[in-house]
Amino acid sequence: MTNIIDHIEVRGGNVNNLKNIDIDIPLNKFVAISGPSGSGKSSLAMGILYAEGSRRYLDALSTYTRRRIGQAKKSQVQSVKHIPSALALRQRPSTPSVRSTVGSMTEIYNIVRLIFSRLGSVVCPNGHRLEPTLDIAQAMELSGDAMGRITCPTCHVQFMAKSAEDFAFNSAGACPKCDGLGVVRQLDPDKLIGDVSQTLREGVVQSWHLPGRNFMPAVAESIGVRIDVPYKDLTSEEKNIVLHGEKKLYPFDFHASTGRVFHTKGTLYENAYEAVYEALKSAKSERSIAKINQFFHFSTCPTCHGTRLNPDLLTQLVAGKNIAEVARLQLNQLLPWTDATLAALPQNMHTLATMLFTELKDNLQPLLELGLDYLSLDRDGASLSTGELQRIQLARTLRTETTGVLYVLDEPSIGLHPDNIKGLLQIFRALIAQGNSLVVVDHDVDIIAAADWVIEIGPGSGDKGGTVIAQDTPSNLTHNPHSLIGPFIAGKAKILQPKHPAKHPTHQQTTIEVKDYFNLTDLNVQFPDNQVTAVTGFSGAGKTSLILDSLVPGIQALKAKQKLPHQITQLTTDLTDVVSVDAAPIGKNARSTIATYTSIMDNLRRLFAAQPEAKAQNYGIQHFSYNNKEGACPNCGGVGTITLDIQYLPDMSVTCPVCHGTRYKPEIQAIHWQNNSIVDLLDLSVKAALPVFESQPKIYNQLKRLDEVGLGYLHLGESTPTLSGGEAQRLKLVKHLNKQQQNTLFVFDEPSIGLHPLDIQVLLKIIDKLRLKGGTILIITHDLDLMLNADYLVDLGPKGGAAGGQLMAAGQPLALVQAPNSLTLTYLADYWQKLQTP
Repeated sequence: MTNIIDHIEVRGGNVNNLKNIDIDIPLNKFVAISGPSGSGKSSLAMGILYAEGSRRYLDALSTYTRRRIGQAKKSQVQSVKHIPSALALRQRPSTPSVRSTVGSMTEIYNIVRLIFSRLGSVVCPNGHRLEPTLDIAQAMELSGDAMGRITCPTCHVQFMAKSAEDFAFNSAGACPKCDGLGVVRQLDPDKLIGDVSQTLREGVVQSWHLPGRNFMPAVAESIGVRIDVPYKDLTSEEKNIVLHGEKKLYPFDFHASTGRVFHTKGTLYENAYEAVYEALKSAKSERSIAKINQFFHFSTCPTCHGTRLNPDLLTQLVAGKNIAEVARLQLNQLLPWTDATLAALPQNMHTLATMLFTELKDNLQPLLELGLDYLSLDRDGASLSTGELQRIQLARTLRTETTGVLYVLDEPSIGLHPDNIKGLLQIFRALIAQGNSLVVVDHDVDIIAAADWVIEIGPGSGDKGGTVIAQDTPSNLTHNPHSLIGPFIAGKAKILQPKHPAKHPTHQQTTIEVKDYFNLTDLNVQFPDNQVTAVTGFSGAGKTSLILDSLVPGIQALKAKQKLPHQITQLTTDLTDVVSVDAAPIGKNARSTIATYTSIMDNLRRLFAAQPEAKAQNYGIQHFSYNNKEGACPNCGGVGTITLDIQYLPDMSVTCPVCHGTRYKPEIQAIHWQNNSIVDLLDLSVKAALPVFESQPKIYNQLKRLDEVGLGYLHLGESTPTLSGGEAQRLKLVKHLNKQQQNTLFVFDEPSIGLHPLDIQVLLKIIDKLRLKGGTILIITHDLDLMLNADYLVDLGPKGGAAGGQLMAAGQPLALVQAPNSLTLTYLADYWQKLQTP
């Protein structure tokens, strides 16, 4: 009798911090992986299961094909057996381009274009409208010159009907004015000049801060402009030179820092306006373009009025609507539009229409089930939240209705309101019912409680993690003393964290009023200073529009003495500084480490450069940086690894055979401080380094703060891009814990991403420290634990999109749950009641 294989067999897993784990993953089940931030969950899910599942599938393809597909490297695992082909949904989707919309990303707009091409009511060149007929649809299927050519039955003129490609705003259908972007860019004169009480030498001209233009004040001085007089006191002629001076070569003397003077016969002068335009021409990176875009304001294109389309296309109608009007519909309004279309079509077109509408519904249904019904097809992709982007990715994979696939999802609950979790779980069950296997890395207790099987990795983070501490059904884990998630599933964990009374309590508050911005209309919100406020509501309710798009730039504008964003009608606040904290990765490559991100590396380099051995060799601080040629291993350039190109196989990364991964030249490693080389010290964990650096207060204080935020297990030389979202978040906060933060607003956008409920308790302690330093904290969140621990709560709703943008409730959370008047508060009240039940 044949044995039925019902599990994936993993043996000897050593990816990242996993400690040679052996584990069986049930097949055709919903498996949740839980554990503290940095414990090794993603290493198991992505580093082994997805990496091996996808790699082995690609191994079945031809060599020619494999060379053209990005391949995962072979995992550090002894063996993986019975693994299906794998698809992954990552925690951080890439940010869409400015040309992306919800319609193009979901591919629903492709179907809508096809519908307009085949089922549309067209207008001939002489203005006669033709009702949709099968003849028009069939004309699009002809070949050669006859393709798309139709004849008006009224005036008998022949003309070309519009194809699906003609309705593409990224192609033939683009508006000629904005090239399909929907907006036009105009330079904002108010952003060129800063505080007019400053001088040119002090940097009053903001556009001269762009790269390569810091010497423009000196060039202006050579032309005759006084650069040590406040800008407001300059003559109109001097201001005209600053703003509109002729772009030409002027003789100019460069004064070097060494004291030498270099005379040039011609240095190009760029006035405040030209500096921006010229910088834009040479900008290559997104970061540079984003910096330059700060000088522009973007307005709706006057030709297409934001539709992105050539206006000539808008004469073609389906069920009385043009394609721009259909693109403005919310996703939940598309099905009624298809019903109206079908009812208006002649009987002989119903088969064609039904086929197109079925395709549209198949694409649409997963999006509706995932709670994205409030999005419109024309919504800019770049304006979507991480959670919205991830759900669009998930919906795209779901509609394929595959069988026998391993789906690996990393934090799919990002951006989901508690009410949307139900729809997500329905999707999970549908995947299993189709014959697939599902592995989900998540921290949402409701998702973990709904799993068929739970695997817990821990018990701690980093070196203290990497082992399987428990695995069982969710109900059984509630009785397992080793389980970290069990108490939270059972509702027995202590959720409310103690708070320290403020040393200097304030009764001030910030008030903001926003008018006509997306779905916010005459919204007036107050929140208390020096307290923790949770901002809640469905995705699309207006949280980002209110806080990140209005309040944050508003406070920054007040500080810079600039105009408030156009949507703000009132902003009253004592806050002057803003710190935005998210869980985005730190650094782009392995050269960024814990030591380099903090001041530890700079202080280490100075310490070693001061040693007698270093002075005897004339080693400066540059010699103790692996990013400089003076200190870096010449073979790997200071990276510690080298990459081998193995043709059609995935690139292989191996430890550098010269420096053995230390990054440094041997002669640099020979310099010692207290019997330790710089390599020895970078290999220490934060906690292990504390006693070593007690005599070095600058380094010691940094280490102490890292330990206080729960990062004591990280190594000083650890690469920051590999940190989990929770670790990256805490690392960003370290620099703010050593000084007073009065009048500073800290904005946390979805801070629970990647955080186990126990990690959230650590985060709450850090937030309390910021509050004690005088800081004001705003948390945009869907997490019920964070809501309950807030001092104040602002809830927007009642739903998302057009059904959002209203202030549903504001007050102390435990008072609001006594009489909940919104879906958010209803879930919060139910959760609070569960915690009170013995």
